[in-house]
Amino acid sequence: MNNQSSLISNAFQTFLSEAPQQAQAWGAMVQELAKASALDEKTAALAYLAVLAALHMESGIPFHVKAAKQSGASREEVISAILVGLPAIGHGVTQALPAAITAYDTE
Repeated sequence: MNNQSSLISNAFQTFLSEAPQQAQAWGAMVQELAKASALDEKTAALAYLAVLAALHMESGIPFHVKAAKQSGASREEVISAILVGLPAIGHGVTQALPAAITAYDTE
């Protein structure tokens, strides 16, 4: 398994392998939404991390931390993005911190 696929959750890998047509349609939709966004790549990646943390979707954190890092996000920016929802939804967002920090620090 290559490093990139090791960042993808088992559930999403199963989706990709067992429902390839739906996965292809999903991927096309994601690409079109990214094209339509007024946000630059780094800001969008950080905002996405905030959403994942708020929804307690820790399994997606490693993959999206790497995307944020590749877009130029610093470690501190990634941590801040994870914690941006803290005042609104509480400390549950901190559950994403270990996976985010590990993903950022791992090459």
